[in-house]
Amino acid sequence: MDHAEVVRHYPRLYHMAELGSWESIKRHGLLSTRALLDLFEVKDPVRSQILRERRPECVPLHHSEVGAAVVRDQIPLREAPLRGCLTDMTFEEWLEALNSRVFFWLDEPHLETLLAAGAYRDKAHDVLLVDTAALLEHYSERVTLSPINSGSTIYNPRPRGSGTFMPIANYPFEERRRARGKDAIVELAVDHGVLAIPDVLLRVERRRAGGKIEEVLWERR
Repeated sequence: MDHAEVVRHYPRLYHMAELGSWESIKRHGLLSTRALLDLFEVKDPVRSQILRERRPECVPLHHSEVGAAVVRDQIPLREAPLRGCLTDMTFEEWLEALNSRVFFWLDEPHLETLLAAGAYRDKAHDVLLVDTAALLEHYSERVTLSPINSGSTIYNPRPRGSGTFMPIANYPFEERRRARGKDAIVELAVDHGVLAIPDVLLRVERRRAGGKIEEVLWERR
C-alpha cells in the first residue's frame, strides 16, 4: 500500500478526546500517553502504573507550568481476554505499545461506535477531524496501520502482538479489503504524537453519540 491509496480510501481521520482536552492539545499537540507523562514530568511509581497497568478510569494530570490534561481510561480493554489473545508480547508490553501511540479512526462509523459505547454515550467529547494527506506529509515515517481495534477486547478479541502495527508500505490492503471490505484498516496510529496539530487539523467538535454536535471549537478557514 502507498500513501496515495490511504488518502484515496480514507481522506479524513477521527480522534475522540476527553471533554475539555482541546485547550491542552492546541497548546502542546495531540500526544500519546507516554509523551504526556514526559511533558508533565510524571515519575515512578505513578508513571509505571499508567504505562503498564490497565486504566479503569481517566487519570488527571496537573503541572504548575504545563497546565492540566487527562489520560484516557482503557475501559474496553479487558485484562483477562487480552492476556489470552496476545501472541508474542506480554500484557505489560502491549500496554506500553498502546501508550506510545496516538490513534485515529479511519471513518466516521467507527468513531460513532465508540461515542455510543456504554461507558461514553452519556458524555460529550472533543472530537478532532484530521486531513489524512496533511498528516502523512508530516508524519508518514511514524505512522502504522492496524487491522483490529487494538484497544478493545470486549467482543471476540482477535490475536495481536508485535506484527499488529504495520508500516503503510507493508500493509496487505488489497488482501484485507477482499476479506473485510470497509474494515480493511481499522486504526491509523502515530508514534509519540502529532505536535504540529494546526497543520493537519480540519475541525474540532464538542460531540455526543448520535452525531450530535454541541459546539464547533475550532475550524480551518
